[in-house]
Amino acid sequence: MPSAPIARLRKKDIVWLARHYCKHRHTYLVHYNCYLTENPLGRKVGFFDIEASHLKANFGLLLCYCIKPADKGKILHRTVTQAELRDRQCLDREVVKQCIADLQTFDSIVTHYGKRFDIPFLRSRALFHKLDFPAYGEIFHEDTYFMCRSRLCISSNRLETACQHVLGKSNKTRIDPGRWIIALQGDEKALAYILDHCKRDVRDLEGLYNALVGFTAHTESSI
Repeated sequence: MPSAPIARLRKKDIVWLARHYCKHRHTYLVHYNCYLTENPLGRKVGFFDIEASHLKANFGLLLCYCIKPADKGKILHRTVTQAELRDRQCLDREVVKQCIADLQTFDSIVTHYGKRFDIPFLRSRALFHKLDFPAYGEIFHEDTYFMCRSRLCISSNRLETACQHVLGKSNKTRIDPGRWIIALQGDEKALAYILDHCKRDVRDLEGLYNALVGFTAHTESSI
């Protein structure tokens, strides 16, 4: 059971946690995991995914991102533009900058394999562009890939496979390498397809997370 991160909390939040009780009749300060699950203070949680032109950030660019607020239909997103791609001083700088700004409106994010790809890729692009990136402990992070790996026994821990097994379906579209290649030229149809692919991913991600969260303890790690 994770303990409350007192060093990162404001005094009034510590007092609130000490005076309010979870379903087990313990204070949230003692049962901090219950606080995370029951979310009484309205922590803002977002389901996050990126699409990039390459698996390594020193060879690729951020093409788009999506963040779906929990239990809400509207998805925050931005796609790189043709004009930005043609400007060597810009490239994906603006989409990285906006992505970071949108992330900072959330207390916690959920990804699928984001600990190994989405977050390190975004951080790498931010450092390349000399942009400020959230410091350690600023935004919390959970990853459904590791939930699948530790709590399920299926042939693959990929998002699509996990959703098909747990939810009975997946809304993911096919990854067409040709579209990702011409997207680097600023092709609007290719970029629209990739954005739609990313939106479907975060919707699937939210469904998978909600199905698995009851089987695992919240592990408070930083992006």
